[in-house]
Amino acid sequence: MTPLLDQLRTAPRAVLGRASQGDDEETRRPLPVSGMLAAVWTLGAGLAVLTTLTLVGWIAAPLSAFGDSLPGVFRTACQFWLVAHHAGFAIPGGRIGLLPLGLTILPGVLLYRAGLWMARDADLRVRMPARLPKGTPRDAENARRRAQLRLVAQAGISLAAPYSLLAGMIALVARNEVTQPFLGEALVSHLVLAFLAGSLATARTIGPWRSMLRLLPERPRSVVAGTAVSITLLLVAGALLVLGAIVVNFGQIKDLSSVLAPGFVGGLLLALVEALYLVNAAVWGMAYIAGPGFAIGAGTLVAPTGVKLGAVPSLPLLGALPAPGTSPAWVMAVIAVPFAVGAVAGVVVARTAPTPMIEAAPLWGFVCGLCTGAMAGTLAALSGGPLGAARLSAMGPSPWEVALSVTLEVGVAAGISAGITNWWLISRRPAATPEPVRKAGAVIAKAASRVRLTEKNPRVLPGHWLDATESDTQPIPVVKDDWAPDDHAVAAAETFDDMRKKRPRTDIVDESDDRGGHVIYVDPYAWDRD
Repeated sequence: MTPLLDQLRTAPRAVLGRASQGDDEETRRPLPVSGMLAAVWTLGAGLAVLTTLTLVGWIAAPLSAFGDSLPGVFRTACQFWLVAHHAGFAIPGGRIGLLPLGLTILPGVLLYRAGLWMARDADLRVRMPARLPKGTPRDAENARRRAQLRLVAQAGISLAAPYSLLAGMIALVARNEVTQPFLGEALVSHLVLAFLAGSLATARTIGPWRSMLRLLPERPRSVVAGTAVSITLLLVAGALLVLGAIVVNFGQIKDLSSVLAPGFVGGLLLALVEALYLVNAAVWGMAYIAGPGFAIGAGTLVAPTGVKLGAVPSLPLLGALPAPGTSPAWVMAVIAVPFAVGAVAGVVVARTAPTPMIEAAPLWGFVCGLCTGAMAGTLAALSGGPLGAARLSAMGPSPWEVALSVTLEVGVAAGISAGITNWWLISRRPAATPEPVRKAGAVIAKAASRVRLTEKNPRVLPGHWLDATESDTQPIPVVKDDWAPDDHAVAAAETFDDMRKKRPRTDIVDESDDRGGHVIYVDPYAWDRD
């Protein structure tokens, strides 16, 4: 499929209804056209993979499991494609909402690769603004950031819009007498996933991974970085908890697998399904660590405070559940994990964007906890859902309970650690120059750089310049109050005559000297003249 798209890229532009606009424009396809081709490529590649797996299962398992005929196999593959985008189904008497999050990796990777191809095909780097508005470097940086974000959003929409429309067609094809896909969920899920993957791929083409966060302003960037760190650590902790439970209860999981007796090919498909549900299990482990826990059917609860179970579905992975009853006291120690995660997230927030206002740092740390709680609640909602009617209508953690618990635990710890870290950074940093003074100094320095204030070979002025140690004092004429005005002039003349007779003046420069400059003589006795 990729070579076909590369050939279409070099095809005449008349086929796409676009006239050539110069040498650079001939190799650039409109962004909506590139997005449509990328969406078609993603859908075709994904359906090809799922149809192959479904066909293998149809051959190895009873025919009614994956369809009665080849059209039924393709319809089942379309249903799997909708499941990969977390679009639920309606069944007689209930609905199916407990879908494997691991299957979302397939369309996510395909959409990301298609987004990279779309960015190269549309030559989005050339579409960056070459001329930025005049102003300070900060104004130019903000203008460039806004232009980049606008371009990323346009690319995401160009990929998501046709992808969502194609999803509507897939939802109509996947209908049968038993399962009815929800058209609204299919459209929204495809739109959101394609927009996120396309935007991420476009941002990746603009710069390396580290520069992607720089598209955001400093303060939102710190909150996003702290939220990403905290939610990642919580998911890793949940995954480690699940893997530990699988290792401890591996014998029970093996017994449940032998009871099903799926055969070799069926065993491989069953192992694949369980691997896809491991992502859901990691989210459930995160909910367990946060405190609320999760449910395996109506009226059940698996939490650090205790375990209450009923009839469990025959899925070998559920054999890792703890035994019903009161949990040991040491299990409550897992609740300390979200507080430790919040402390790490607070340090990341403060180091990413320190603030001179000491009281503002804890607030931004709590905002990080609020965003982490929202992400945890969203993941809890996606990881659970009904698995039919009656008892299995409640499966997984409660989204609002997980969101509230994670917000309080991570937010409080992040606020405290962000405040301490920010205070430590500010105390070690030299006192910053006030903003008005800094701007004025920058302007003066910029103006001074254009003017040659000093010369390498300064010109020597004529004459001898005396300092205070070399100069001789001169007698001041005696002034008496009863003198007449003419007596002052006579006394001054006599004083100057005596000085000329005793010591000639040698510090006076001849005015006929034309070596440059001139000498200004100041009469020290001008004070007695009107």
